[in-house]
Amino acid sequence: MYKINVIGMDGSPLSEQQLLLLPDCGLIVASARLSMYVDDVDVPCIPITPMEKAFTQIEQALQHTDVAVLASGDPLFYGIGTRIMARFGTERVHILPALSSMQLAFARFKMAWNDAAIVSLHGRRTENLAGLLLANRKTCVFTDGGNSPDRIAAALLDYLDHIEERRLAAALRLYVGEELGTLREKISTGSLAEIAGMHFSNLNVLCLVLPEDMPVRPRFGLQEDEIAHSRGLITKDEIRAATLHRLRLPRDGVFWDIGGGSGSISIEAAAMLPRLNIFTIEQKEEELANIRGNIRRFGLFNILPVAGKAPDNLIHLPTPDAVFVGGSGGELERIIACTADRLQKGGTVVVNGVTEKTVSLAPQLLLDHGFTVDTSTIAVQRTGPHGSLSFNPITIMVGTK
Repeated sequence: MYKINVIGMDGSPLSEQQLLLLPDCGLIVASARLSMYVDDVDVPCIPITPMEKAFTQIEQALQHTDVAVLASGDPLFYGIGTRIMARFGTERVHILPALSSMQLAFARFKMAWNDAAIVSLHGRRTENLAGLLLANRKTCVFTDGGNSPDRIAAALLDYLDHIEERRLAAALRLYVGEELGTLREKISTGSLAEIAGMHFSNLNVLCLVLPEDMPVRPRFGLQEDEIAHSRGLITKDEIRAATLHRLRLPRDGVFWDIGGGSGSISIEAAAMLPRLNIFTIEQKEEELANIRGNIRRFGLFNILPVAGKAPDNLIHLPTPDAVFVGGSGGELERIIACTADRLQKGGTVVVNGVTEKTVSLAPQLLLDHGFTVDTSTIAVQRTGPHGSLSFNPITIMVGTK
């Protein structure tokens, strides 16, 4: 059985071991950048893209010869090796890794990377880069043409300005390694503002390092007095827990928190699910200030506060996987209509109601828009050293699309 030799390249010429493999290969596959390393090798070389065409040619060649595929760095570290094994099976694939671009980058930055999170933005759409890149103290990023270091820095500056987090905007340090392992290698270091003003080669690796005194992400179970709010207007702890349970939030995706108030539902959701993109919609400036303050206090940057009144300000938000309506501002019918139109199939909308009008209207509106509906009513009574305290019953109305 003929095999595929996947050869990692780190900017250095082919090693003696790698060169010995090539004469037995009847086909070499490489990007335009890597094909220069085999110009002197008397073996046909085809481009790696379009990939499906290249895979078809590999399949044909394997009927009578070995094949060599040149790949950047370690082919199994965000590389093509995984795709090749999925297509051709592990038995016929031989991997010869080189240093990954991330290893080279941290060596140049003179920084340990065993404690770093790794994120690839290759072809990836993200609604909130801050939530993805500021969730850990140290994050390494594989960028792409649409997410270059300067654009990433500018987006992070915009977000941090939006939540009024100026200290972090000034303290965050970025490191960029360009064309690593080549004669054009370049290392840049700077603040968000400095990196945002630069231009970079498309071949780069980015590292973001937050200051050591960043807040620790809280666990689920924050209490009301830990979350900034106004005049006691906050979803009570017990109701918050039940609401999050009924929302069935996805690990990744988009969550709308409409009528966010203090943002308590968003804060708990963000702490549990750091990869979830959360949009907290609120029209009152006092509450928006609380939401921004809570984001800063707990370092939960996967929350984006959205000022204004729903549903008018929902049109430009990405499609949600789940929606919570904690307050409707008299627009419940329009909000549910918008949610029904935009929500992903299988998604969940939860409406919490305390007034008789909301409790009777919301289930009917959900049914009218094609949701499967169920409700539950919770009455909270607390007993402590100073006696008992009762709260008005809350009805949690759940619609599944």
